[in-house]
Amino acid sequence: MNKYSFSLVCATDIEEKLLDTLLLNFGDEVFFSLPTFSHGTAGGLLNPLEQVLGRGRSVYVQILLTKTETESLQQLLHADFAGTGIRYWASPISLEGELT
Repeated sequence: MNKYSFSLVCATDIEEKLLDTLLLNFGDEVFFSLPTFSHGTAGGLLNPLEQVLGRGRSVYVQILLTKTETESLQQLLHADFAGTGIRYWASPISLEGELT
């Protein structure tokens, strides 16, 4: 089954809501989240210090999904996270495995 690497970058203040959404809707899938900095974020989303530094604290999330799950996640994001500034993209996976 073809899978996609679905990546998201969001502000830290919506991290828990986003992670909860992923756990509730895609709990059987492995995903990763880590703190990061984002550059090129709209100025209105940055606090004064971040504006001076030119970067904002963000959370990067990556999850492997099927095409159907990818479409479902896009719908959830548009319904539940409109106006939050979440950025996302998906890329097809050419190889996947697990060493047990």
